[in-house]
Amino acid sequence: MKEADDKSLVQDCLKGNLQAFELLVERYQKPVFNIALRMLNNADDAADVAQTVFLKAYENLTSYNEQFRFFSWLYKIAVNTSLTVLEQKKRIDLLGDTEVAQDSSVGEAIEASERVEKLEDAILDLRPEYRVVIILRHFHDMSYEEMSQILDIPEKTVKSRLYTARQMLKDSLMKSGLMD
Repeated sequence: MKEADDKSLVQDCLKGNLQAFELLVERYQKPVFNIALRMLNNADDAADVAQTVFLKAYENLTSYNEQFRFFSWLYKIAVNTSLTVLEQKKRIDLLGDTEVAQDSSVGEAIEASERVEKLEDAILDLRPEYRVVIILRHFHDMSYEEMSQILDIPEKTVKSRLYTARQMLKDSLMKSGLMD
């Protein structure tokens, strides 16, 4: 019933009824915020992402395919937006990490920064479905069960994607000379 309601609300919104979109925002604001919060582990960032998600959804509502659940479409926007924020934060964090420690030489600091950059590039080169499992598992220490709930896929699929993602990372890091 809710799915049919979503579709009619989307149709009403496309006809210019802004109240229809407000109802969709009210319905999905909390789930979108929770997805972002779990991925970002920061309430302020999650609130910003939720706002961005609904803005993107509104701007791209014509691209929504009614064959699929509205929340699935919205969820994909939320995951991709959260991944973008994670990537931006990680790049900012890396800049702070490149400061030379008192005990290390400049060369060691540069080498460590280059290794981190190669790892980051390898993660960013992964397709989103593999990248998100690496980020959730290794950067946010989430369990398979939590990842399954967030991604709305079975735990076996989470494990399979994580295994594949790790193999892809290993191959990429070996090619870049970071691993033997």
